[in-house]
Amino acid sequence: MFATVKNTLAALLFALIPLTAACSDPIEVGAKAPDVTVPDHDGREVSLGEAYKEGTVLVFFYPRANTPGCTAQACSLRDAYEPLTEKGVRIFGVSTDSVERQRAFRDEHELPFTLLADEDGKVCEAFGVPRRANFAARQAFLVADGRIVWRDLSASTADQAKDVLAALEAMDD
Repeated sequence: MFATVKNTLAALLFALIPLTAACSDPIEVGAKAPDVTVPDHDGREVSLGEAYKEGTVLVFFYPRANTPGCTAQACSLRDAYEPLTEKGVRIFGVSTDSVERQRAFRDEHELPFTLLADEDGKVCEAFGVPRRANFAARQAFLVADGRIVWRDLSASTADQAKDVLAALEAMDD
């Protein structure tokens, strides 16, 4: 019960903190996707620009690893990993958490995709994702041929994978 009360209080406090003013407008559909390099959950540098060259990329943002909503969001993508990768999608989760926290989150929930540690917020800034007290807003972007082809500025938690798969289906039509 204490954990539930603690998570509820944390969510309320998060909602009361104003958005960081340093953030630009969200990147538009059709715009060139940002080429940003940051460490992954193992501390290796990952270039999103290089990833775009390999096919369709999903970049999803979440506030904090191992919190209920973020866990639901990441696990929804984990559970749909096979159908997403069959469609050629490579997945990157981004939060402002440390490399260590990202690694622990990935390991605990057996996440098969790469988590990026955006501690200085440069990925958030490049995509125009707002932050509150340095926590990223929950948003998602699909990139194909180096361009933003879909965005979700109020990304779901448990339904994130369903929303991405629906966007991919709509793009195939």
